[in-house]
Amino acid sequence: MIENIGILGAMPEEVRLLSEQLEGVARRRIAGVEFLSGRMAGKKVTVCCAGMGKVNAAAASQLLISVFGAQALLFSGIAGNMSTEIGVGDMVISDEAVYHDAELPMIAQSYPFLSAYPADPELVAAARAACDDAGVRYLVGRIATGDLFIGDSETKRRIEKACHPACVEMEGAAVAQVAAKNDIPFVILRTMSDNCDEDAREKLVVQQFDITDYCRTASTVTAGVIARV
Repeated sequence: MIENIGILGAMPEEVRLLSEQLEGVARRRIAGVEFLSGRMAGKKVTVCCAGMGKVNAAAASQLLISVFGAQALLFSGIAGNMSTEIGVGDMVISDEAVYHDAELPMIAQSYPFLSAYPADPELVAAARAACDDAGVRYLVGRIATGDLFIGDSETKRRIEKACHPACVEMEGAAVAQVAAKNDIPFVILRTMSDNCDEDAREKLVVQQFDITDYCRTASTVTAGVIARV
């Protein structure tokens, strides 16, 4: 049984609603990241806003494991949709995470010797059940990670050709790789905020569109996973 869970988001909006559900909160700041530890659904849960990008996600993931004793990692947030099976507002549950901007054979020369990181089947099953209970439309699929915001059709086509992901984002594979290096389970839970095209950049970067509703969906499913594992 998993009794200690680490949760990450890249932006404050992605973890705010989960942080508000913690009971008996203790705060600790390490390496510029504030970690909030408490109880949720009878388990110890530590939540943090790691910041955007792979390095921020990896650093926070290792701290959640080494300092706070996390036995599983969950990433809760938004992503760009790459699938025709779902749309904006729907969710992708990772079955694996990969990098779309890395030399994968070189990375795979070090433990855990993988170029793709499989999500934990029990966490995936819990996420599917949480989506069903919440009435959230979802797809279980590959999540592709890179240090780029994807907001143009040409880059979208290039990534689609390279790795055929269900969605793209900037942190998931780094969380997955750290989880794999530490031999603990993970799952990435992403609500689709855009379709990785020119409208995405205009909406999220230029107009700074309110992503609260998308984050609420991700947080609801994440809380549902915690209650089930």
